[in-house]
Amino acid sequence: MPPTRVLVVDDAVVVRRLISEALSGDPDIEVVGTAANGRIALQRIRQCNPDVVTLDVEMPEMDGLETLRHLRADFPSLPVIMCSTLTERGASITMDALALGATDYITKPSQTGSFDESMQRFRDDLLPRVKALSRRAPASGSIKPFVAKSAGLRAEPVRIIAIGVSTGGPNALSVLMPRLRPDLDVPVVIVQHMPPMFTRLLAERLDAHCPLSVKESAGGELLRAGSVYIAPGGFHMVLTQLGGGVATALNQAPQENSCRPAVDVLFRTVASIYGAGTLGVILTGMGQDGLRGCQEIHERGGRILAQDEASSVVWGMPGFVAKAGLAEKVLPLDAIADEINRLAGDGPKPRVFSPLAAQPRAAAPS
Repeated sequence: MPPTRVLVVDDAVVVRRLISEALSGDPDIEVVGTAANGRIALQRIRQCNPDVVTLDVEMPEMDGLETLRHLRADFPSLPVIMCSTLTERGASITMDALALGATDYITKPSQTGSFDESMQRFRDDLLPRVKALSRRAPASGSIKPFVAKSAGLRAEPVRIIAIGVSTGGPNALSVLMPRLRPDLDVPVVIVQHMPPMFTRLLAERLDAHCPLSVKESAGGELLRAGSVYIAPGGFHMVLTQLGGGVATALNQAPQENSCRPAVDVLFRTVASIYGAGTLGVILTGMGQDGLRGCQEIHERGGRILAQDEASSVVWGMPGFVAKAGLAEKVLPLDAIADEINRLAGDGPKPRVFSPLAAQPRAAAPS
């Protein structure tokens, strides 16, 4: 199999060198060119024919957003990974880039670290993304959209919707969330793998276009129907019983699946409190975070939906769940909202959500 061809675009010589050396150290990657700004990058794409482009957000002459607009017009399916600073401005521009069609993003290492430390950060964060995005074509014999024979047999009404998503998630959520019914009678909790600041901006943007109330969780919120709670970057979000209801809680326990927030952490507490009343939804994402949480939901009689391979940016998280036989349905992204609306529309639900009476009290992990 030929190596993945990468074009590195950044106005900083040091960053171009860091990224190039971090990627070139892998035998499956070939850096076929570099560019100092967007204008040069658009020329190099035609010359080098890359499989993946890494694109700096802020550059002279033609910045990342303008470059992306031109690139998407001529190369609509070419994977593009934005490289952003971990600042308010960098996060905002990156969210704009994702809305314009960027495939994924990373945050650059801080300038306080050494050259070797920065290179390791790029190896850890960028290399897996490049490899995952270079294998986007569905594999032969891959799982197609399906409905399990057991679908629809459970009588327990849906009491909560728990969503886990990673690579490609902001765009997937921007498709899914506006299609949810405005009178949705259950709360929604979401883990999207993102760093601090990014999750708050994501919540604000979804709230502006979604019929439901969307917010980044601050911890301690009592779950209410028609409200959406997104785990903040850098914190695990769990659910805990509080008086007669259920509330969010945040902690900074160790990462799981190299993630914090992690889908498994949230799904475990959702399953322990809501049991068969849980609807778990696994969307596009790299890795297998959410697999063990879905196993717990399944064991307690809850339902699980997974996004199909064709509509996923990376069919890692939903692929593991589907291949484990845990998904009741594997669906294209544009069909998932309708299925959620159908499953969550059966019967009246209380406006403040109490746990199932038969479930034991779940304490938040320390």
